[in-house]
Amino acid sequence: MDTLTLLLDFILHIDRYLEAFVQAYGVWIYVILFLIVFIETGLVVMPFLPGDSLLFVVGAMAGAELLSLPWVLGLLTAAAILGDQCNYLIGRHFGQRLLNANTRWFNRQAYDQAHAFYERYGSITIVLARFLPFIRTFAPFVAGIGTMHYGKFIQFNVIGGILWVGLCILAGYWFGG
Repeated sequence: MDTLTLLLDFILHIDRYLEAFVQAYGVWIYVILFLIVFIETGLVVMPFLPGDSLLFVVGAMAGAELLSLPWVLGLLTAAAILGDQCNYLIGRHFGQRLLNANTRWFNRQAYDQAHAFYERYGSITIVLARFLPFIRTFAPFVAGIGTMHYGKFIQFNVIGGILWVGLCILAGYWFGG
């Protein structure tokens, strides 16, 4: 396997590799997890990262006492909230250029789905989208393009981040414990 294939396999099947990473990298695993959640929610070109399954597995590992539950809840909630903030700002400042650009890094179909979802459900989309892969990555971007009021976005972003991370990790925690 070449390096790119190995990297893609790691990203798509992180649950298989996470325990080995915890053992190998110790406290650095918290930084790695923060970055994965931040990148998935914060960079509109990275919607394929394993958000829900990663959070569930992290919770199960906390239940098995391989990770600290308070640390993963706090850090990954912060990563999710900050990631969406970043994504909103990307949409606000670069959204129209990305929509008009013909690039393979931007998934127009996923954007269109998120836009339709946003049009149907309004601001609550920021909360609901957390639980929908691909739409999760594009909802804050759509809100930024649509110039959703920033204060309103922050409010729904914080609620959504807390619910998404909390529910997924706690479900895994109860399963792992």
